[in-house]
Amino acid sequence: MTDSVINKNAWNKLADENIFLQFIDVTLRGCAQVMFQNNPLTGLFFFIAIFVGAFLENMPVVAFGCLLGTVVSTLTAYISKLDTVSLRAGLYGYNGCLVGVALPTFLENTPFVWLTIILGSIISVIATISLMDFLKNWKVAALTAPFVLVSWVILLASYSFLGIKGVALPDPALPQQYVQPIGNIPHSDLVVDVFRGISEVFLLSSMIVGVLFVIGLAVNSIWAAVFAVLGSLLAFAVATLLKGDFASIHTGLYSFSAVLTAIALGSTFNNPNFRVVVYAIVGVIFTVFVQGALDVVLEPFGIPTLTMPFVLASWLFLVPNQDLMPKHRQ
Repeated sequence: MTDSVINKNAWNKLADENIFLQFIDVTLRGCAQVMFQNNPLTGLFFFIAIFVGAFLENMPVVAFGCLLGTVVSTLTAYISKLDTVSLRAGLYGYNGCLVGVALPTFLENTPFVWLTIILGSIISVIATISLMDFLKNWKVAALTAPFVLVSWVILLASYSFLGIKGVALPDPALPQQYVQPIGNIPHSDLVVDVFRGISEVFLLSSMIVGVLFVIGLAVNSIWAAVFAVLGSLLAFAVATLLKGDFASIHTGLYSFSAVLTAIALGSTFNNPNFRVVVYAIVGVIFTVFVQGALDVVLEPFGIPTLTMPFVLASWLFLVPNQDLMPKHRQ
């Protein structure tokens, strides 16, 4: 996720000379790093996509929560005087970015929720540092695990506090095989659903948003954009063949973790080649199974899986992957 050599273009030179522009640069990179991209222009595309999607779904609080979470986590990293290279690459901002998306998505819009976004974004930086230190022996990244752990704690706590009442959390229930068989899905739905799967990385379900994310990825890495689309398409196909819940497939809920797994295994932590593509395909297929399993495990608790399927699958596939991984990615 951190580029070995940062291209000293005009923007980077300005950011080096002006602390205010540098903070904007790092904040944009923090948003881009949700999909492993160290590029402020990609981050700008992502923010635009998030605001477009949030307003299309009549949830503007999600967009502003995303911006707040990214800013607070980035500011926390600056105040804490953390590793400069990782900080400048946005690696302390992306988990706060996702916290800022998740909490207003699932919780009622009250002043307390905005305070929890601030708290959760600060804790996400602490959790990132802790997990980075814990995982360094295995040479794997913390990924989005800090975001998931912090969000799970706050979402579970919402059942105890009326000030952060849940309004869009899954209904707690005992697991059961309730899914319905799926018929033939038109090609037009397939295209829409593939891009919805990409947009669901930020908990949005929109073809337009998915397309904007792919464009943002392509700005920095064509391979990342390709693997994002392929990951979503493959997850859609696997979940459909396994006759998963149609509503979940249609809205991209089986695809978003697979998208992140595909980008991670296919282009971020490996140099793309035939062996890597096969490895990424297997990882994506397994991510779909992890998604289904965690849906069942978490159903009684009434909280979403978030990106934990991606985290677990990627950790599993990255640990034995050191011979393929470039040294600067380890």
